[in-house]
Amino acid sequence: MIESSKSKSPADLNRRIMVFAAINIGFAIAVMALKFVAYWVSGSVALYSDALESGVNVATAAAALFAVGYSAKPADADHPFGHHKAEFFAAIFEGAMIIVAAILILYKAYEALSGGVTLRSPGLGMAINAVAAALNAAWAYLLIKLGRQWRSPALTADGQHLYSDVITSIGVLFGLGLAIVTGWHVLDPLLAAIVALHILWIGHRITLQSMSSLLDQAASPDIEQRIRRVIEANGDGAMQAHDIRTRQAGRALFIEFHLVVPGVMTVEAAHIICDRLENAIEAAIDGSEVVIHVEPDHKVKRDATGAVNL
Repeated sequence: MIESSKSKSPADLNRRIMVFAAINIGFAIAVMALKFVAYWVSGSVALYSDALESGVNVATAAAALFAVGYSAKPADADHPFGHHKAEFFAAIFEGAMIIVAAILILYKAYEALSGGVTLRSPGLGMAINAVAAALNAAWAYLLIKLGRQWRSPALTADGQHLYSDVITSIGVLFGLGLAIVTGWHVLDPLLAAIVALHILWIGHRITLQSMSSLLDQAASPDIEQRIRRVIEANGDGAMQAHDIRTRQAGRALFIEFHLVVPGVMTVEAAHIICDRLENAIEAAIDGSEVVIHVEPDHKVKRDATGAVNL
């Protein structure tokens, strides 16, 4: 049974993520080797395209390991909010590597279309590739599950890429089987070109998502709703919370809002409410860091969108 990230200390969670990121490199190398063997025995350009995509996985797995380790560094004078965003750079690198792989595959497909296609032992190649795809599917499921549970963009991006790799492998196996049955071997490089265009789209999507996160993307509507519910349940003594803002940075979620209290309330009493809210939010939302700005009662906003009236 995999424990929730809430049951681990940050240091222990970082170690777990580092271990899986390191294992991911070895796994990527093993799958890549299987797929290149499949290409070597078959001569299929489509299987070559699938193998080259797995080669990208090796490079990006190494980048993910570096990013996970760097993001775990504690905050310092130059980076007072920590180094959490380093994981997004790994995801951007992954997207860029996918685009490079797509270009190489398109070139290989063009060569095959120009010089002719000769398939040697496509059945054996397909069998080896199928084994690699099954291993990839199981590992992708685990990476995505752990990446989301442990709030690791690098692991999640790697898992999503592996999942797209599995879909690619299924398409390649189906198309290559069709080429063998019909005898139209020209379908092999055409299929490789389709694979290249598909992973080009995947790389574009991963890069855009990561860039959006680097630009301080807000938390999901579900998490923002949870924040409001926690404020409602623990804001006794205050009058309103408004201007609630969030920004995601790797596994950290920064939350800030204005808390309106009666003007006659003492600083100590307001501080007690803030402590209670901060502790409740950080306990309910893993990785959150809360900053509250206290205001007197004349700062109440009557029709503020998203405000929480207490």
